[in-house]
Amino acid sequence: MAERLDEQTMALRVAREFQNGMVVNLGVGTPTLCTNYIPEDREVIFQSENGCLGYGRTAQTEAEQDFNLINASGQFVIGNKGMCFFDHAESFSMIRGGHIDLCVLGGLQVSEKGDLANWLIPGREPGSIGGAMDLAFGAAKLIIVMTHTTRDNEPKILKQCTYALTAPRCVDLVVTDIAVIEVTDRGLVLKETAPGWTVGEVQKLTEPKLIIAPDLKAMAL
Repeated sequence: MAERLDEQTMALRVAREFQNGMVVNLGVGTPTLCTNYIPEDREVIFQSENGCLGYGRTAQTEAEQDFNLINASGQFVIGNKGMCFFDHAESFSMIRGGHIDLCVLGGLQVSEKGDLANWLIPGREPGSIGGAMDLAFGAAKLIIVMTHTTRDNEPKILKQCTYALTAPRCVDLVVTDIAVIEVTDRGLVLKETAPGWTVGEVQKLTEPKLIIAPDLKAMAL
């Protein structure tokens, strides 16, 4: 099998889904890396549930660091022109009111129906669902970025989630370290494979039967 994509490359692929003028919310982990891959001629407005609209890429130097400005992963980020702040209640009014065009979250499991589990692993200390439930339902489109399998090489894309759900039937697209898969009413459609990966290799690591897109292609990175 070919090499799997690293976090930075997965974030780069996700960022290709961002269109000019979109309001985007990024969850903790790999999603926050997406801010570093926005073309200079494209405006993407990043929203944080903590009460910020219009922040930018992660800070690259100590001089750029502002201790009052961090993303969901706790990383320092820079402010873009026109950035604004507001209280938590107003932030969630944006989310619940349908004003977020796209949300990117990490995932533990995704089912063939688009159910998402991303906040609690059985047997571990209780986690916090945070704003994930609201974002999963409130955003116009939800992308999940995650490794395709667990550390034990068990599938994370399943016929049915076995972990506690964050939200049912909410996922639109899954970007993993080996594939891009679209959730549709017909089932899971394999749209892209990572360079060097075959359809058979991806299917072997995916529990549900995949529908092969007529225009299936290798990821353009």
